[in-house]
Amino acid sequence: MTAILWFKRDLRVADHPAFAVARESGLAILPLYIVEPGLWHQPDASGRQWRFVRGSLVELRDDLRMLGAPLVLRKGDAVSVLEALRQAHDVTHLFSHQETGGVWSFERDLAVGDWARNAGVTWRELRQDGVVRRLSNRDIWQGTRDAFVAQPQIDPAPFNGVEAPSDPLPSSTELGLSPDHCNIQTPGRRAGMATLGSFLIDRGRPYRWAMSTPLEGETACSRMSPHLAWGTFSIREVVQANDARRAEVRGRKDWPQALSSYQSRLAWRDHFNQKLEDEPRLESRSLHPAYDALERDADPVRVLAWARGETGFPFVDACMRFLNARGWLNFRMRSMVVSFASYHLWLDWRITGTVLARQFTDYDPGIHWPQMQMQSGVTGINTIRMYNPVKQGGDQDPEGIFVRRWVPELRAVPVDFIQEPWRWDGARTLAYPAPIVDLKEAGKAARDAVYGIRRRDGFHVQKAAVIAKHASRKRPPARPRKKAPDSRQIGLPFD
Repeated sequence: MTAILWFKRDLRVADHPAFAVARESGLAILPLYIVEPGLWHQPDASGRQWRFVRGSLVELRDDLRMLGAPLVLRKGDAVSVLEALRQAHDVTHLFSHQETGGVWSFERDLAVGDWARNAGVTWRELRQDGVVRRLSNRDIWQGTRDAFVAQPQIDPAPFNGVEAPSDPLPSSTELGLSPDHCNIQTPGRRAGMATLGSFLIDRGRPYRWAMSTPLEGETACSRMSPHLAWGTFSIREVVQANDARRAEVRGRKDWPQALSSYQSRLAWRDHFNQKLEDEPRLESRSLHPAYDALERDADPVRVLAWARGETGFPFVDACMRFLNARGWLNFRMRSMVVSFASYHLWLDWRITGTVLARQFTDYDPGIHWPQMQMQSGVTGINTIRMYNPVKQGGDQDPEGIFVRRWVPELRAVPVDFIQEPWRWDGARTLAYPAPIVDLKEAGKAARDAVYGIRRRDGFHVQKAAVIAKHASRKRPPARPRKKAPDSRQIGLPFD
């Protein structure tokens, strides 16, 4: 008898609960990754994401070979692949981690569950993070999550492996994904170890204050987000490494505050993943249903200008061009570009959310879609977050260094006008577009529309129901500050 160990967003052998339980079963284990064309043809998937996954799979295959058997790669529909392996290898058990993903993976897992029941295969899904499936009471979540990440890590160990033929590992082009030249982070666990180590020992010292600006954030932020999104590291490993470093630097200047801030953001990561677990269709409908009545635009001209960084607002455009080139953006700037698209451009968050999902190498549906709704003002339980991109540029890039680097058309603009080049006398000589909207008028129209929904009959009754389901009285802590935290600053470990 054989057990399949199905890898999805957990591309590692260390601290892998499903792997450990499979070994304890005493069954021979066939380690499997399914390259699912249906998944990679979804509108939120991209070549840069597959490049990170592909590189991580190469490393995972070697790690598994050293422990007992190499990773088996099969391309196709999950149910068809699993059934073929069941018939060929007398498979009686399937082990995997619980996945909190988009609608496509949610429905895929339902189909796999039906297959397992009909085929007489026992499928065990194990937790790998702070998310609790079928959570009965949101107020118990924090304690449950903290207990999980405090448990001892699980060391990888040799296993009784089953070898089977593998399909070739496809390139992005072979998988039907558009190629791009994005300079993504180096994939794989070994690169993640170096990244985490450099953050905890060196780069993270200014984290608490530097994470908000794109000038310093690229270096000062942890940059562990793709490793957490695709599972080359477990959340427990990162939390405990951070805890250990906090103990080492207790009493030193700067470091304790920086690491405490990062620990809070790791808790927020699980908090938002829990939201998608509780409401799997958040990528397509508003958390507060009243906001589905907002008639936001799908104007392709505005969407394209925003996506390319050609809106005429320098700081927005610099952030979008940086994202297109790097596959990453610090959290505060993610919030700003979403706010600008949702309010000032009045674009539908589902459309812009899909564009951003493709651009993020670290795309994690459990964080991405709740945050898209939060920054677009459709949750009903959060304050309206309308960022002024001119003010943000002045605050985060006062000398225009970031803007000039990523919007070279503006290099000649004096610093006093770098965030508002249309006010400069030489604006007509620039090969740069005029502002796509009037910032003040667009902001007022957006506020009127959003607050108009809040004044409708029944809004607060529905809001109470949303809070009861999704908001705990014991929420994860915001990052420490000398004064009450600004809710716009609360972020996630994209940083």
